[in-house]
Amino acid sequence: MKKYKKILLFTSMLMLVFVLTGCGTGEITADSTGIWDRYIVYYFGQAIKFLSFGGNAGVGIILFTLIVRVLLMPLMHYQTKSMRKTQDLQPKLKALQETYSSKDPETARKLQEEQQRLYSEAGVNPMSGCLPLLVQLPIMMAVWQSISRMPELTNGNFLWLELGKADPFYILPILAAIFTFISTKLTSMSQADSPGAMKIMNYMMPIMILVMGVKLASGLSLYWVISNAFQVVQTLLINNPFKIKQEREAEEQKKRDIEKALRKANMSKKKKK
Repeated sequence: MKKYKKILLFTSMLMLVFVLTGCGTGEITADSTGIWDRYIVYYFGQAIKFLSFGGNAGVGIILFTLIVRVLLMPLMHYQTKSMRKTQDLQPKLKALQETYSSKDPETARKLQEEQQRLYSEAGVNPMSGCLPLLVQLPIMMAVWQSISRMPELTNGNFLWLELGKADPFYILPILAAIFTFISTKLTSMSQADSPGAMKIMNYMMPIMILVMGVKLASGLSLYWVISNAFQVVQTLLINNPFKIKQEREAEEQKKRDIEKALRKANMSKKKKK
């Protein structure tokens, strides 16, 4: 299952790069056709324009991003709970892997069945970690398309930026990469045993964000900066890895104290005999 998750994650990111670099460049208006252009990109752009107080499209992008992140909070909370449950299952999953350590097809099938049973009993979906990413992908693409293909946004300015063009000083791409790294790092810190794929993504995602931010419209980089900064704050408030680490250490200490007390009790019984 972990292999499928890794494949899905990497495929999604590659698909994002492909779509962002290969989508149409025609102007988006109320007369545009197609579900994507007419009903998604157009209305995303309209929402950003509506939120652009004082005619400042940068403000519109910031407010739109914050609204999207607030709407996604229940989904992120669900992901957090699922990740915590998955972490609690790790000892049992490792025990299953040791029991079914043979590489023959029949044993591998039994291992997968037992893992699925364990996930089902615990109410855990191992693919839930990919869900927020898959939901955010079309949102990112629609934001980029609306900025790049709607004249009111393409020609918009914010601080030193021309929103339809790349950041000439690379400030936003660098900030977006930094916040992406902090966000993924905090997420991995909350896991007792971070999988290899998570450790790789700690570095791959910021690099990909940086490369795309340097080449694509600065409005998208602005979206990434606000979105990932929001994610960092949300993680510290809802799934604080430092607090989780303290809780785990306290739980481990409690287990050690109980084991120590049991050993003392057994030694006392032996002495009495």
